[in-house]
Amino acid sequence: MLGHERRENVSFASSGDRCAAWLYRPDPAAVAADDPRGVPCIVLAGGFAGVREMRLDAFAERFASAGFVALLFDYRHFGASEGEPRQLLSIPRQLEDWSAAIACARTLDGVDPDRIALWGTSFSGGHVVTTAARDHRLAAAVAQAPFTDGLRQALAQPIPSALRLTVEALRDELGALRGAAPRTIPVTGPPGSLAAMTSPESAIGHQAILPVDSTWRNEVAARICIRLTAYRPIRHAPDVACPLLVAVCDEDDVVPTGSAIKLARAAKHCELVRYAGAGHFDIYLGETFERAVADQIAFFTEHLLAAPTPLPEPALT
Repeated sequence: MLGHERRENVSFASSGDRCAAWLYRPDPAAVAADDPRGVPCIVLAGGFAGVREMRLDAFAERFASAGFVALLFDYRHFGASEGEPRQLLSIPRQLEDWSAAIACARTLDGVDPDRIALWGTSFSGGHVVTTAARDHRLAAAVAQAPFTDGLRQALAQPIPSALRLTVEALRDELGALRGAAPRTIPVTGPPGSLAAMTSPESAIGHQAILPVDSTWRNEVAARICIRLTAYRPIRHAPDVACPLLVAVCDEDDVVPTGSAIKLARAAKHCELVRYAGAGHFDIYLGETFERAVADQIAFFTEHLLAAPTPLPEPALT
């Protein structure tokens, strides 16, 4: 596995702000020297209000060890990236960040611009589907334990929790109209608390994937709680042209697994992988992580490292 010493700090612009990223390059020995196209690149980003050190680096390191370039970035307003106000989760802005990251990847030295793949997890799994439906030049995509349908997610909320979140979201929206700082709520909290994620595994799962030295803030602007309902990546699944891998944790209590399976069935070129007994955060750690990253490397190898089609022999005259 790569160490952090093999990781390079890079950045790219997204609508005038700087997105911080880590760039991982494979060992030259793992790259086909006779391939004139360059090396495929996998672009990665985190989930709901997440940052890159929440075990995303573990996936990026494995992908680089398998012969891929990996570009792992933080969204604007979060982590090491610029963007004010902080902790603002804007779906349109995050989708812009994906487009900017893809554009950056296509200009990286030694990277094949026609073999760019996406990897997203949880909330960014939905972004991957939405982005791949828009950009048909992409070569492959992985949506891991993906967020698929904001309407269904909202309807699954207990009514008292949904009402409290709506009140906080409306207060934040009104404050934004007056130019006030965002009114934040916790990203994750125990069941029954006022937080965006309150399933039994959420708080424990977040702590399990956070390194001790992380500066991640357990807060997000509350306005996302009402804007989320209209975000339905599942509706874009039929428009995804590239091969898509959807990884589902069967015991996921954060995102509805049934909706993720429906998304996979709606996509044209989709492989569905299910992990029995695994919860939403199990896929980042231990045996489930090992199985998932191996499945994903096999998928990327099949669709990104296939030998180029040989040019036809010139006709004899």
